[in-house]
Amino acid sequence: MLKLKPNCECCDTDLPPESLNARTCSFECTFCKDCAEDNFRNVCPNCEGELLRRPIRPVELLVKNPASTDRFLKAHPECAHLQT
Repeated sequence: MLKLKPNCECCDTDLPPESLNARTCSFECTFCKDCAEDNFRNVCPNCEGELLRRPIRPVELLVKNPASTDRFLKAHPECAHLQT
């Protein structure tokens, strides 16, 4: 089951479970749409996998299977100017 990580690991933008702007690879590295497209051309900088829109978990299923609250940032050179 997807963790539904709460933020972009590049710029730390919030990505709630219902976000249409979340992008993820098969290892669940998570980025916002802008970072995925502009910084990485939809290729994960960690595993080189394809970054695709993260699916939306229906609200009624979030009660039993909530999204992760653990935030994660990684020092990608393309993101250094975005992280403060």
